Amino acid sequence: MKGTIPDDVDADADAVPRKGKVVTTKPPPILPDELIEEILLRIPARSLVRLRNSVCSSWRTLISSSQFAKDHLRRSMAVDPALTHPRIACYGQTYLYPTIGVFSVRSVMGNPPREPTKVVPYDYEGSFRLIIGSCNGLMCLHDEEGQAMLWNPCTGFTSQPLEIGCLLSICGFGYDHVNDKYKLFAVVKKKSGESVSRMFTFGPNSTWRTIQDFPHKLGDRNYRGSMVDLVGLFVSGTGTLNWLFHRYLSFVWVLSLDLVKETYSQFSLPSRDSDDDHRVAPQLGILRDTLAVCYETKKTHWTVWLMKDYGVPQSWTKLAIIPHHPRLDRRPSSLRPIYMLKNVLLVFTPCGEFVLCNLNDGSIDFPNIDSSSDYMPRPRPLTQYSYERIFQLYHESLVSPSHFGLPSCSSEMRLMKPSL
Repeated sequence: MKGTIPDDVDADADAVPRKGKVVTTKPPPILPDELIEEILLRIPARSLVRLRNSVCSSWRTLISSSQFAKDHLRRSMAVDPALTHPRIACYGQTYLYPTIGVFSVRSVMGNPPREPTKVVPYDYEGSFRLIIGSCNGLMCLHDEEGQAMLWNPCTGFTSQPLEIGCLLSICGFGYDHVNDKYKLFAVVKKKSGESVSRMFTFGPNSTWRTIQDFPHKLGDRNYRGSMVDLVGLFVSGTGTLNWLFHRYLSFVWVLSLDLVKETYSQFSLPSRDSDDDHRVAPQLGILRDTLAVCYETKKTHWTVWLMKDYGVPQSWTKLAIIPHHPRLDRRPSSLRPIYMLKNVLLVFTPCGEFVLCNLNDGSIDFPNIDSSSDYMPRPRPLTQYSYERIFQLYHESLVSPSHFGLPSCSSEMRLMKPSL
């Protein structure tokens, strides 16, 4: 009957005429702020960045706040890792390589072998930059002019360059979770030639502090051990930077720097079999926020170990055995663990190849990574001898340099436009 209101419609709602009939509509529900925040915390960081400029001012303020960035990061890492998509940044070791390229780890691990993963290039103003490390979605970059800056590839924000001085040798970047501070550690040479260990804390009044000397000196002929990598590996949750030392026909160990106490300690790695080739140095990595190490074992396979209880050598647990493959047997070497998704392990070889290892059946695949758009002279696929490139894994987040008192801008690091 015309003009009647159905029983399931609120009689007090606004009435809208339509073709001679009265149709009523309810006002949109008003959600509590707490519920809105809980919904937004469940959206991936990259999607929130896209939404940030198209939502109401109250939502935009919430998404841009430091507390929301911390809560989103905490939920992402602890509850739903899918919210912080892991990516890898690659850059060149030569000044001829003008860009930093970024590609998706999930794409590498999920695409069929013949389907390429695209490398997205970023351009920046200024000189060549070294990626010292990453944590909580931030990368620490250093250039030949002695400047350092922080960059979040997901949000596009960078900090204004800070004068650090002195070229870095042994270094590392990480997060002091007790004091909520991001720190850069470096062994630098003074004009007098003396080496000193310094800690730089990023913040409104960023300054160096000299700390206890690094226990190992480069070029010391009386020291028979060698450092596998000069850049320390940051282990999230422990607040530590880690360097791997290798001594031929002896033992291997990890030197750890606690970013909270700013003190050093060391612990041993899993013991090796007597018939292993001890000339081959192992490789450190991070898997599931846990320190990992990979050995070449008996010249027939690689063994990957996880340290269940950080700093306790007895907690080293064997994770996987990876059989040798003809394509990887060009010379004795160890694999670097990069990322693990379910039972598939992504590793990187000293020859510059990414490899996917299925831990269920022992099969090995070589992903197709297309770097043709990164403007590297005479580019090669990233699956074939990428000696010219260095790689850094990071997780997307909303953390911004401005959240801890650093002036930030969004113009210096930008996506490169494809050439016509």
